[in-house]
Amino acid sequence: MPNRQSPSQSAGSSPSDIHALAVEIVRLGERSGLRYIAASADISDPAPILDADGNPFAGTLFKWFDPDLQYWTDRTFALRSGFIQASRICAEPFYFDGTQLQTWRSSRALALFNKNADYDAYGVACAIVCPCHLPFGVIGAVVWASDIEVPDLVSIYNTYCPIMLQTSLKFVSAYRDMSSPQDPSAAFDLTRREIQCLKWAALGKTDSEIATIMGIAVPTIRFHLANAGKKLGVAGRAQAVRVATNLGYIGRSVSGSITPAPSQEQ
Repeated sequence: MPNRQSPSQSAGSSPSDIHALAVEIVRLGERSGLRYIAASADISDPAPILDADGNPFAGTLFKWFDPDLQYWTDRTFALRSGFIQASRICAEPFYFDGTQLQTWRSSRALALFNKNADYDAYGVACAIVCPCHLPFGVIGAVVWASDIEVPDLVSIYNTYCPIMLQTSLKFVSAYRDMSSPQDPSAAFDLTRREIQCLKWAALGKTDSEIATIMGIAVPTIRFHLANAGKKLGVAGRAQAVRVATNLGYIGRSVSGSITPAPSQEQ
């Protein structure tokens, strides 16, 4: 879980780096005509992004047209906000034109979302949203919004989308690196056997079934799964599978992507 304290210098990032990026986000809002900013380093956690003094950027640099909307104190906000919900299913920047969410191309996910969604726009007339999909399954987001219609929103989106996305990713990633105790270094050395075991576990195979498929002993399977969990910083095969999936070791569709290993102990 992210540290609730203000970030301190570590991992090559500093509070001054974060502040400079926050200032750039505000400037992008001013230039694009979308002056109201909302940002989250982890949409599953209402904890706000803090400045070097421990104050939420949402109450200092970032402004919102409704001063009473303190979204970071509301644990149900992510369930009601359409922008946050859409950020879970769309990794590309998208815009809200007052009626629906769209991106630079035809998006089946957003089309289905627009058709079925029942959400609160919280008075936003138009917006550009940059989801930030980070390692370990964390999703952040930066929203540039207006409470009045902005002419030629599509042109603004096309012009500012690249720099908005780049700045959002730098801002959220740098903040996460400083404020989160997660050490990803151990996740980079999973062995081939550990990955194979995790993939078969993701398909619902038992330890005994995996042992038969791979031609090695059940205790060896358990050793590989336990060792993978230790490297990923979790306990239990379910958590190991989840984190390995988020890190791209497994993927969302593994059937047909793995083959039984040669029948030998390793």
